[in-house]
Amino acid sequence: MRSVITIKGLTKIYAGGFQALKNVDLEINKGEIFGLLGPNGAGKTTLINIVCGIVNPSGGEVLVDGHDIVRDFRKTRAMIGLVPQELPTETFETVRNTMRFSRGLFGKPPNDEHIDKVMKSLSLWDKRDTKIMMLSGGMKRRVLIAKALAHEPEVLFLDEPTAGVDVELRKDMWNVIESLRKSGVTVILTTHYIQEAEQLADRIGVINNGEVIIVEEKAKLMRDLGKKQLVLHLYDDLEAVPDEFSRYGLELGEDKRSLTYHYDTRGEHTGITDLIQDLRGAGIRFNDLQTSQSSLEEIFVDLVHKGR
Repeated sequence: MRSVITIKGLTKIYAGGFQALKNVDLEINKGEIFGLLGPNGAGKTTLINIVCGIVNPSGGEVLVDGHDIVRDFRKTRAMIGLVPQELPTETFETVRNTMRFSRGLFGKPPNDEHIDKVMKSLSLWDKRDTKIMMLSGGMKRRVLIAKALAHEPEVLFLDEPTAGVDVELRKDMWNVIESLRKSGVTVILTTHYIQEAEQLADRIGVINNGEVIIVEEKAKLMRDLGKKQLVLHLYDDLEAVPDEFSRYGLELGEDKRSLTYHYDTRGEHTGITDLIQDLRGAGIRFNDLQTSQSSLEEIFVDLVHKGR
């Protein structure tokens, strides 16, 4: 698969000496949805702002479709759309005219057909002649995405696009992101809603303390780093896990009526059969059992915790 963004040895040191990025290497493929995850202060926004030409790098190289962001900044900037975290609150212009102006900034000829299509896809059509300052927070968030799409970018950065947005608007935006991928647009998504990345992303990158600690296909990441758990619902209360079961690492539920066993699906031997046999041998009866897989959020928290 062809890369649309290539980052090599990227570093950023601010004037006060703080190093926000440390030799970051990253490849983002054309047409994919890439989820960039990390805790606050990890370097996500700095990385995005450098690629978008807002912040100057201290070292390293960034190419957008083969063009250097420093030497060919006009070319690369025209290829990129950015939806920032900040919401506009003082704009007196209408939604439609704001999009027209944004498109013109990139030297694109007028195209009301495209602008109308974007507004309709984001449920902004009824607000097309409304001044932005009169819109709700959720609608302003939609306008940010519409502005970023006005000049028909090939790459779209979404920096916390659904922060403060209700569930209904969030699902609408998910649909828009899916449609963008189908049209060939590359989407880079940062979010605090890990389920968003789990729902949308093809690949996941985790950044912590200015370093990218893992990049992997979402399905493989969850398969390789995820764990499963088996919950057994007991017939009778159990005051404590017997000592002879210490090797299983069982967790007793607060209600004293369930046992949770964590196991690795990659191993040849999960230990479930032995556990059930040992429980029966000890006279510990259960009337139901269920399994569940680690969520992406649990994997993310574990990765960040280990990286500290």
